[in-house]
Amino acid sequence: MRRLALTYKFGIDAVMTKIGTLREEFRHIQQDNPVEHVGSRLKSFESIVAKCRRKGIPLEPEAIRSQMFDIAGVRVTCAFVSDIYKVRDMLVAQADLTLLEERDYIAHPKANGYKSLHLIVQVPVYLSDRTEHVVVEIQVRTIAMDFWASLEHKIYYKYDRQVPRHLTDSLKLAADVAASLDSSMERIHAEVRALAAEPEPHVEKAVARAESGAMRIDIEDLMRGIWPDLDEQTGAGAGPALG
Repeated sequence: MRRLALTYKFGIDAVMTKIGTLREEFRHIQQDNPVEHVGSRLKSFESIVAKCRRKGIPLEPEAIRSQMFDIAGVRVTCAFVSDIYKVRDMLVAQADLTLLEERDYIAHPKANGYKSLHLIVQVPVYLSDRTEHVVVEIQVRTIAMDFWASLEHKIYYKYDRQVPRHLTDSLKLAADVAASLDSSMERIHAEVRALAAEPEPHVEKAVARAESGAMRIDIEDLMRGIWPDLDEQTGAGAGPALG
């Protein structure tokens, strides 16, 4: 079991390395970085045992490996909903990462208001004597979704999953508010990007003047700047004598 847990840790490390590489690329090359924060967690042995008993899974490495898909978890937090799917596409496109299952709780939220994109992936871990294909669950969500989920988790833990009705109603209302916030921020983000793509008004005016010939350089004025007594020496509009 300790060896099994170690392979899952290596699986987390492999996924974290992939996401870290994408973050660095966007930080130095691209303008917008879709990844705000990355975290990970490895299910404790006590949690594994409790889930095995609850789900009727034999407490054996092979049974756990084939029936439990949330031992290794990676959470990616994004600023905008559109960034969630951008991160999803980049990860799935990697040749050595296999998408086993996708659960889109953003398009189809849970009844309690929970939203997130879950990707169950398989990543190779190269050990000294063999290659293990480790299953890792990647959760991708916005900052607002993550804040709500963190609060919901604390409440359910405090009440041992027996949460009073008035609190579940309040959580659902908070989930709706978080969804509205995400929608508003996405719209503002889109407007800002559209404005950034448009030339500034003074730039447009300058381009129009240049195209109409209104910004032609006056050679005579330029030469008068060099020879202030140009008109006295050569006659108005004649230019300096050469030779």
